[in-house]
Amino acid sequence: MNVDKHSPATTHSIAPPLKRGSKKHIQLPINQIMKTTLNSRLLWCIAVVFFALSSCRKDNFSANQPNAPVDNAPQKSVAVEAVPGFKVVGYLPSWAGAVSAVQFSKLTHINYAFVPPTPSGGIGAVDNVSKLQSLVSTGHANNVKVLVSFGGWNNGDDSAFETLAANATSRTNFVNNLVSFANQYNLDGIDIDWEYPDDGASANNYAALMSQLSTALHNQGKLLTAAVISNDGSSVLNSVFGYVDFLNLMAYDGDGSNHSPYALAQASLNYWIGRGLPKAKAILGVPFYGREPYTSYADILAGGGSPNSDTWNGIGYNGIPTIKSKTTLAINQGGGIMMWELSQDVTGANSLLSAINSVINGSTTPPSSPPIGTVISLKGFNNLYVSGENGTQAMNCNRTTAGDWEHFTVLDAGGGKIYLRSMGKYVSSENGTQAITCNRTTPGDWEKFDWIVTTDGKITLRGNNGKFISSENGTQAMTCNRAAASGWEAFGLNQ
Repeated sequence: MNVDKHSPATTHSIAPPLKRGSKKHIQLPINQIMKTTLNSRLLWCIAVVFFALSSCRKDNFSANQPNAPVDNAPQKSVAVEAVPGFKVVGYLPSWAGAVSAVQFSKLTHINYAFVPPTPSGGIGAVDNVSKLQSLVSTGHANNVKVLVSFGGWNNGDDSAFETLAANATSRTNFVNNLVSFANQYNLDGIDIDWEYPDDGASANNYAALMSQLSTALHNQGKLLTAAVISNDGSSVLNSVFGYVDFLNLMAYDGDGSNHSPYALAQASLNYWIGRGLPKAKAILGVPFYGREPYTSYADILAGGGSPNSDTWNGIGYNGIPTIKSKTTLAINQGGGIMMWELSQDVTGANSLLSAINSVINGSTTPPSSPPIGTVISLKGFNNLYVSGENGTQAMNCNRTTAGDWEHFTVLDAGGGKIYLRSMGKYVSSENGTQAITCNRTTPGDWEKFDWIVTTDGKITLRGNNGKFISSENGTQAMTCNRAAASGWEAFGLNQ
């Protein structure tokens, strides 16, 4: 293995020195567009009409709960629902991070990095083949698409790409080799990380390569994606937008230690979408590391940095608040979020990937101690909400949104245990002998649960019978009869 090529300071994640015709990360002006007086008046009128109509509405209950009473505890609505089609793309390098440590449930795509091209259109050696094979099989078992990324920063040497793309024969050879490679390893697609084509002939050659790849891969049912500079990417012609399934916008490695501020994320999305890239294809990149010097988020926290800050010992990074803000930005203005790279994260409450997931699913990182007095909702492995069913039938995990029946107040049951109350009634384990209910007016031992936080930021609930509550994946009524907790027994928290 070529250590120099794969060291963190020489990859996809590090901003290169200027090469011929290259572009530095440039922050575009923010808030350039001013509303005209006419537009302001129109918006004001619309707002007045909307307010008037809204004030006439009655409380919006679900059709199957027409006159549901309101719990005495204050209700909290879900901030952000799961976003259909939203992509969460994580790069995993060949030289770092174990497949077993990947939080697959919080990802839609994983890019294995990197494999080098050769000037003649061949494919270089694949580092850690067994890791790639394990990633593909485990990813597919978790409904995550796996791609391989070709290229990378490579110390600023993109000569192999320049040479192969400039020659029709080597370009075709490369395309054919990539299709065979994708089929050989059962990949879902190919990611091109050419850092960076130049303006002029190089840009045209890049577009020609992407055109051929698009046709060849899409004919095989495979994806084509690419990593591109944050902005000022004139060497990526607009025609490329139609060839790719999406672009990963590397909105990091700007100037100085503050290399990936929120403003750069805004500027990157504004630039590419402003040029005509469809919103659904704009995947906002965020860093799981800081600069300078280059330091992983995990090492920053291990050294004493705060997960809720963006600076430590002169190193600039993205803590949880900034990552959450960028995720919201990506939801509102883009088609997904990408991170370089997964091995640099931590697990548990301070995980950046968990922070991203919490925004997408409207959940929060659960506290280690039960949040007594707080109103919560619970989202199962199937991404649906747990419902108390107003106490009229067994509980289910099949609601797409959280209404009154899907909110529970956490109450102190003593001895470190909790009760869950919804619509004035308590959740009961039924001692594991039948489906669980939410119909007890007075709580007893069967209504007591242990609040257990998992390493990936979920909670499990263990009844007094020593068994765990299961969502049953929403296919049948919920139970409390599992001896161990896994996917169906873990819940995302909304509060």
